[in-house]
Amino acid sequence: MDVVLLGAPGAGKGTQATAVAREVGLLHLATGDMFRDVVARDTPLGREVRQYMERGELVPDELTIQMVVERLREPDAARGVLFDGFPRTVQQAVALDEHLERMGRLLEAAVYLRVREEVLLDRLSGRWTCQSCQATYHVLFQPPARPGRCDRCGGALYQRPDDQRETAVRRLKVYFEHTLPVLEYYRGRGVLREVNGERDIASVRADLLRAIRQRVPQV
Repeated sequence: MDVVLLGAPGAGKGTQATAVAREVGLLHLATGDMFRDVVARDTPLGREVRQYMERGELVPDELTIQMVVERLREPDAARGVLFDGFPRTVQQAVALDEHLERMGRLLEAAVYLRVREEVLLDRLSGRWTCQSCQATYHVLFQPPARPGRCDRCGGALYQRPDDQRETAVRRLKVYFEHTLPVLEYYRGRGVLREVNGERDIASVRADLLRAIRQRVPQV
């Protein structure tokens, strides 16, 4: 069984993916982890991927697909995979289907963590960091006892550029431009399920598992 977990930055994929994969007995493959792993191996593919990462550029679809296909051939991926952060484009989605078919496998479910944009922005732009000890806080999930001051050392809190709302707006714009067509692709295939990602972690996880088991009752 192979499953794709989709969701915008801030939707909670990272929080849910490892636990869900363990629950249904799948290998959890996160794109970021795969990039780091292939670069560490220092293969020709790894060296090519490293060049893009060191320049701060997106790795092209062709290399990303090649990386995923190579990972799928490894023994621990034989029982099935939960893909986290892949595919990001329709080209990647089509290529994944084609390669799985050649392997005698089938993507059986694509589950989308649905979260409104304003909620995503609040989640992404709510982190503050202590200038002195680098402790982190979140205005929604882990606020400091005194606004603007670190609980640990009393230092002033500030927002890194990556945590500012303007950056979050740009990140979401890029995500939705590339990924909404992927949702339509999977909807057209009849495998897309949507889960409300705005509730507590346990409720979201239960619905994710339910959505996967509706498609694959035996897990």
